[in-house]
Amino acid sequence: MYVTIVHVSVTADKVEAFREACRLNHEKSVQEAGNVRFDILQSADDPARFVLYEAYKTREDAAAHKETAYYQAWRDTVADWMAEPRKGVVYDGLFPAVN
Repeated sequence: MYVTIVHVSVTADKVEAFREACRLNHEKSVQEAGNVRFDILQSADDPARFVLYEAYKTREDAAAHKETAYYQAWRDTVADWMAEPRKGVVYDGLFPAVN
């Protein structure tokens, strides 16, 4: 698996709007053939902090996700809501094994 964990901090006034934008992106992303998981997590201690856990079968599947209209709409919509630049960290997913 090709996993990206994205750390996001948004401005306090955009928390609810960010949640909604992520919901829309999530609903489409989980339908992609190469998607394994697409979780949106919100910090229990700081509601303006989020983690996006994106797991795809391959690097190519993850790259294809970034070409979708809904991802690009999400990216453009939330760009000005960031309290700091979002940071994605890539991992090799070991278990569960995906064929």
